[in-house]
Amino acid sequence: MRKGPAARRGVLARGTPAANPSGAPRAGGAVRPGLMGLLRPGIVACAAVMPTGCAPDPPTGESLRIFAASSLTEAFQEMADAFEDASPGTDAVLVFAGSQVLRLQIEQGARADIFASADPRHMESLAQEGLVTGPRLLAENELVVIVPPGNPAGIEAFADLAGADRVVIGTPNVPVGAYAREVLRRAEAVGALPGFEEAVMRRVVSEESNVRQVRAKVELGEADAALVYRTDAVPGRVTTVQVPPRANVRARYLIGVVAGTRNPAAAERWVAFASSPEGRRILSRHGFHTVVRAAQ
Repeated sequence: MRKGPAARRGVLARGTPAANPSGAPRAGGAVRPGLMGLLRPGIVACAAVMPTGCAPDPPTGESLRIFAASSLTEAFQEMADAFEDASPGTDAVLVFAGSQVLRLQIEQGARADIFASADPRHMESLAQEGLVTGPRLLAENELVVIVPPGNPAGIEAFADLAGADRVVIGTPNVPVGAYAREVLRRAEAVGALPGFEEAVMRRVVSEESNVRQVRAKVELGEADAALVYRTDAVPGRVTTVQVPPRANVRARYLIGVVAGTRNPAAAERWVAFASSPEGRRILSRHGFHTVVRAAQ
């Protein structure tokens, strides 16, 4: 049954912005006070990374739990409505977080039926452990620089990042943070910008555990600029500065069924729907590059 935006099931699973020396995200921590006002209706922030997962059980019907990268939030909310219309009696329960947090939850035994990752490394690791089956390419994304409306720091071009006072990126183990560092390295290599990566990293004042927290820093006026996915650069809330094409990356989103799912048939239907022409149209509407060749 279709539910309105305020009733859309979904939770924001959380980890901390920092990583420990082993590279695994620490559990716990709290959402920053200013961030709560930016969460969409129907998304609840969980208190910690928990082995059992954060999503509540729907009261009736068949439950399908989809663990998805934060950048897929709006696209998957729309997709869940369309999927439920096509699959009466099935409730799509959406859990959003950084891909590395969701991977950790699955490794610790969280109940999940589907995993959609913004970085192939997390999906491939779970597949090698036998925790995910049949991973396939779903969509692609790329990075942009965002600045607050009015651009008070005067960041007019990508090269201006080196002169910003406050830059925010993702942590090294979250996909958007790994991609940001790759973009900086590429810009230095192909853009005749010696020392650019080091100069920008000196300006980094915060590293966040998912792309929505990175964007929030700019929206709250706590950063002059940030590197996020193109799909997270919402017009009116931030202003976009393009990354030079030769320096940019293609963020590859993979989707797969979690081994041991309680609903294998429904999980396969979701994956098939997400990869279908209707699913690709939904992803395209939200700014993703849809992978038509994956369905051929």
